[in-house]
Amino acid sequence: MRKIFIVGIGPGSYEQMTIQAVRTLEGCDTIVGYPVYVDLMKPHFPDKVFLSTPMTQEVQRCKMCFEEAKQGKTVAMICGGDAGVYGMAGLMYEVGRDYPDIGLETVCGVTAAVSGAAVLGAPLIQDFAVISLSDLLTPWETIEKRILAAAQADMVICLYNPSSRRRSDFLKRACDLVLRFAFEETVCGVTKNIGRDGEACCLYSLKELREIGVDMFTTVFIGNSQTVVLDGKMVTRRGYRI
Repeated sequence: MRKIFIVGIGPGSYEQMTIQAVRTLEGCDTIVGYPVYVDLMKPHFPDKVFLSTPMTQEVQRCKMCFEEAKQGKTVAMICGGDAGVYGMAGLMYEVGRDYPDIGLETVCGVTAAVSGAAVLGAPLIQDFAVISLSDLLTPWETIEKRILAAAQADMVICLYNPSSRRRSDFLKRACDLVLRFAFEETVCGVTKNIGRDGEACCLYSLKELREIGVDMFTTVFIGNSQTVVLDGKMVTRRGYRI
């Protein structure tokens, strides 16, 4: 059976890709993905054919993969981070029902929660929730319920897609929800351009976080009651006695 690989390329730098992801892409004829991710991969795999579609054309992108595979090509669909975390893996399996003669294999990658946590220190040592603030596919009412549930449970919260031109106040709204259960001084962290040029991070209190500007290349971490700053790093205590 012919097979398409769904590959998570990590935060963006070649060095932070998994060995399996690199070897998979080396063995492919065609690499398909969102233009940002395609541009990141082109310098490292110059002999491959690259295809892309813009945002909101994800279904067409998936069909493009299957049509290439039908022609006998070895194809990879690439996604930033991990393909199974806000990536294309789920949609590829849905579209794949129309192509029963083509199999799928997911190749995991390093998602922003993990790579961003490494930049900040160790914020995810306890239970944590990953929540996207994008309401493109999920209603804000559902996102709000998830934020409130995680905050009430005193979980560290990692926020993906925290802002856009249309959603400029969503991070502030999320912080206000968390503040129903957390202190204003709760330690928070922000990472930007993880693994790429311009990588940066900064620590804030929850009160300060609600006032800052972020973009789609930013990942936000809201600590819990056990999160502290140690030597300039965001660290959530596990509970060991030392």
